[in-house]
Amino acid sequence: MEEYISPSYGKRKKLMQAAAFICFRIFSYTIALTLFFILGFIIVKGIGVINWDFLTKMPENGMTEGGIMPAIIGTLYLMAGSAVFSFPIGVISGIYMSEYAPNGRIVKFIRTMTNNLAGIPSIVFGLFGMAFFVNRLGFGDSILAGSLTLGLLALPVVIRTTEEAFRDIPKSFREGSLALGATKFQTVMKVLLPIAMPRVMTGLILSLGRVSGETAPILFTCAAYFLPKLPSGIFDQCMALPYHLYVVATSGTDIEAQMPIAYGTAFVLIMIVLIMNIAANTIRKHYEKKTSLK
Repeated sequence: MEEYISPSYGKRKKLMQAAAFICFRIFSYTIALTLFFILGFIIVKGIGVINWDFLTKMPENGMTEGGIMPAIIGTLYLMAGSAVFSFPIGVISGIYMSEYAPNGRIVKFIRTMTNNLAGIPSIVFGLFGMAFFVNRLGFGDSILAGSLTLGLLALPVVIRTTEEAFRDIPKSFREGSLALGATKFQTVMKVLLPIAMPRVMTGLILSLGRVSGETAPILFTCAAYFLPKLPSGIFDQCMALPYHLYVVATSGTDIEAQMPIAYGTAFVLIMIVLIMNIAANTIRKHYEKKTSLK
């Protein structure tokens, strides 16, 4: 016997659904407008400072004049160093947890610890980096210490991204490869890794985008405010855009004169993060196209 549904109930249901969609649309537009407002504010304030000299010259007169080239180069060094550390360890760990480790308490414990590590405030990573890399291992305030600290910060994202990318691959790919005589290692390297690579690379680049804007970890391990020269090795200090922006905007010899430089630095940092996101999408599409052609 079919249940009777009154017309009034159907109308109320449609009204509730329409109201929910309107709320979702309003929330989405609010988020987008907030993002555009922040970006527009930084662009309007900072675009007037951007020129070739600002991007390529050394800072001068206590950072009230000159450019920010050492901060840009230092940020790129730290991003590259953190990737060298976090990418191989994170990918290997994610592959192990997805393909080799038996599902049990150990894997659940590792996964829980990885999630907890991702939720630790960045300043705690900075204190750990200062205590362990700077003091205990004797690296001092250096690019190496800062890169290792930022690598730890990015590591949970790379691990979880890799694990989820491999887990989402259908089992038929594994079974088909093994049925054709391939070993487990060959299956992982020749079949699964190319399929998972778009998401793995996307996770890595997005984690580097987050690393590029962190201040607390480098505050304790490597960053210098005014260093009008480029580092000559991994054991040297370096300038970095986020710490440079923080100091310029909050302290200094002449804050009023430094504020345009602060907005220009913020603009450059946003552009670096934007470029990283575009690179992530480009690499993902490249690997997806390459995989589909195979």
